[in-house]
Amino acid sequence: MHKYEDLLTEAKATAEGARLRTRRAVNAELVEMYWRIGKLILARQTEDGWGTGIVARLATDLRGAFPRQRIFSYRNLVQTPKMAHTWPALITQRPVAQLPWSHITVLLDKLHTRAERDFYATEAVRNGWSRAQLNLAIRQRLHLPQRGTPPLPDDVTLPAGSPALAELARDPYRLDFLRLDDQRPADPTYEESIANRMVRVLTGLGSGFAFVGCRYPVLAGDQYHRVDLLFYHLTLRRYVACALGTTTTRPTHLTRLDAQVRAVDELVRDPDRDAPTIGVLIETSSGQATYTSLPPRGRQLLPTEEDLARVLREAIAPADATPHL
Repeated sequence: MHKYEDLLTEAKATAEGARLRTRRAVNAELVEMYWRIGKLILARQTEDGWGTGIVARLATDLRGAFPRQRIFSYRNLVQTPKMAHTWPALITQRPVAQLPWSHITVLLDKLHTRAERDFYATEAVRNGWSRAQLNLAIRQRLHLPQRGTPPLPDDVTLPAGSPALAELARDPYRLDFLRLDDQRPADPTYEESIANRMVRVLTGLGSGFAFVGCRYPVLAGDQYHRVDLLFYHLTLRRYVACALGTTTTRPTHLTRLDAQVRAVDELVRDPDRDAPTIGVLIETSSGQATYTSLPPRGRQLLPTEEDLARVLREAIAPADATPHL
């Protein structure tokens, strides 16, 4: 006679297996979507001679069509033509499609040939590497022939319980993708109301600000950091990370801003192209905005702290008119 505990164990295993297959399937669809968008961009650039500026316009319009979705950020979309060029055949037939999107951006950013990208994608799947482990393997140049690496099969799968699968389960882009059809704007929180108004004003100053994302996810190790507001200054070629503080505990806000700036510097910024990130503390309790680091040229091109404080006060006033928790 079978014990009830055996039935429960088998039922839990069945449920977990279904969840795992669903995560894999959703991730594969997300990767294929990016790949197909990349194919569309490549075709327009080749046939119609469009430049790279079309990606920024497309990112803006897609975010307008799908509000509150981070998957259509400029940083994500600019990778898609590179991915489509690297893997011109349907990408879901390659091991890379099993990896979280954050892993794929590492392959596209850090490597330059398809052979290298195929090698590290396959090894990342075979070993279930986390994003940090993938970065380490690339730095150690494990693809070099003298290391005696085995041939690369296409039928490898992510091992159960691997770090890569754990990161896939937490991937905010996959979760956003599942909510893609939810276009109804939710009632914004107090912080979101302020952030949204500041984004509209700052990007309208004509000072070179490009909006990257709100609550922008940055994977550090096995944890995601959220950058409250992330901009890119096109002339300075620097990211500008803004921490939004709605309480009076200034030291806590400064610590959080420092962590956000370091995460952007280490995991988002391209050191070959981008200068170090600038941090801005935005304090709604005092109506003040403070740069924690500002290069001399930035003083000429960025809004002054007084200008930012004025923008902040303008953003706070409408937000305060609405009750908030």
